[in-house]
Amino acid sequence: MSHWIAQRASEQVTADLGTATGPLAGLRLAVKNNVDVAGFPTTAACPAYAPEPAAADAVAVARLKAAGATVVGVTNLDQFATGLVGQRSPYGGVRDARRPAYVSGGSSSGSAVAVALGEADIAIGTDPAGSGRVPAAFQGIVGIKPTLGTVSTAGVVPACPSWDAVTIFARDLDTADAAMAAMAGGPGTRPWPADAPLAAPTAARVAIPAELPAMAPGWAAAFAGAADRLRDGGCVVEPVPFETFLQAAKLLYEGALVAERHAAVGEFIDAHRDLVDPTVGAIIGAAGSVRAGDFVRDTIRLQELRVSSLAQLDGFDALLVPTAPCHPTIAEVATEPVAVNSRVGTYTNFCNLFDLCAVAVPSGTVDGAQFGVTVLARPFHDAVALDLARRVSVPAESVAGPSAAPPLPPPEMPWPAHAGATAVPLLVVGAHLRGQPLEHELVTRGARWAGPVKTAASYELRALPTTQAKPGLVRTGSGGSPIEGELWQLPVAALGSFLAALPAPMNLGPVELDDGRWVTGFGCAADAAATGTDITAYGSWRSWLAG
Repeated sequence: MSHWIAQRASEQVTADLGTATGPLAGLRLAVKNNVDVAGFPTTAACPAYAPEPAAADAVAVARLKAAGATVVGVTNLDQFATGLVGQRSPYGGVRDARRPAYVSGGSSSGSAVAVALGEADIAIGTDPAGSGRVPAAFQGIVGIKPTLGTVSTAGVVPACPSWDAVTIFARDLDTADAAMAAMAGGPGTRPWPADAPLAAPTAARVAIPAELPAMAPGWAAAFAGAADRLRDGGCVVEPVPFETFLQAAKLLYEGALVAERHAAVGEFIDAHRDLVDPTVGAIIGAAGSVRAGDFVRDTIRLQELRVSSLAQLDGFDALLVPTAPCHPTIAEVATEPVAVNSRVGTYTNFCNLFDLCAVAVPSGTVDGAQFGVTVLARPFHDAVALDLARRVSVPAESVAGPSAAPPLPPPEMPWPAHAGATAVPLLVVGAHLRGQPLEHELVTRGARWAGPVKTAASYELRALPTTQAKPGLVRTGSGGSPIEGELWQLPVAALGSFLAALPAPMNLGPVELDDGRWVTGFGCAADAAATGTDITAYGSWRSWLAG
């Protein structure tokens, strides 16, 4: 199927798998061949581009290997990551894992197919315009496209330097989440803001396009089904005008912004046109004639479209779109290579131009084709996109062989918490518990529920005489008991606003848990506690409410 460019010897892979340690130990890693892997030429699907092996791993590869992943080989791609179809390569076009007459999707074609077939458990792709989302959709797997700059691009052949992103493929969200946790962050990456949310609200508000152009028969209905799944899960889903998003998507290749392609690899292509795929050469070669004034004009226009488009998302937590509007055949791409490719990118090209993060997941089938959707969110709202993707995903029927590793267990925290998003553990024992009246004060600040806990056996719980029924937690010298509560992870910046809004007599301070940890938790003023009713014997606020 031409999805591999080169593979390591099976005995070497087996030996490394047997000695690997770390959170990703036992997982086989495939790497798109525009990303450096020591010992393999980084061809970007053009053998003349890099005839010598790379001397060192790209940072993204090195971080995954350090976490225990084992490289099994390097994968085919649309040459110089220019395409969404997987057919522009001298190593051969990559076919769909299920339907060989159809394209794999690209440009990260080989990586997606290797995961779909179970020949790799995780795979690196790149995605300036959809290359890590479209093949995920066509192959019925997960593709995470993080906020720009949160994964190092050192050691990656650039495609569009301003919008390049390193991505992860996996067959399930938990494995993809764990791989992102290992790959993202580190020196030279974009710092996370202190208010980056760690979870999506239960009743999240999700926008969908008011119009769905270019959709194949039955695909709009499949998308409506995905939106209904979010509604059934408690989300509010509403349409928004989408024309400015579509206009921005066209700017990437139909306007002057395509000059980014020439800036990346144009000098090589201009000197080696006879060694380059004709479609790729035509696109990147023409980009070299873009006038500076036109590039500035389209850059200004892009900013205008970004402002107007994101204004449509005010009040929404995320945007749900079809990942692609159709799944073309290889014959259709051969007949109209540029037009078909452009149609495939209808719902992906604007993403990086607007600095959005994205999670692509399978969402059913239409007439034998895998159908996928993508959850997009604002920069650094990657945890929000991940949560909502879990709610809308419909796992595809696997075509992986018996060698595929089982999914990893769900992580305690989403990958941004390992990549630089900071949080403060907050103990709640009363009205901020899940399902209680003030839970929304945490949820709207991006807090993530981290499970039930108990305090050390040195606390009393008192029902306070306040308008909003709530308890006060008091540390005692003797005679206390363990009090049941919950731990939430609250973004660092959100803690300040939460504390500022906290009404008397409540306060926050250190609380000891039964496992010896000290965390920030709720307390109350001593005079208020003295007038409250001692309900320690109930063991928890919920038990007292139940009477």
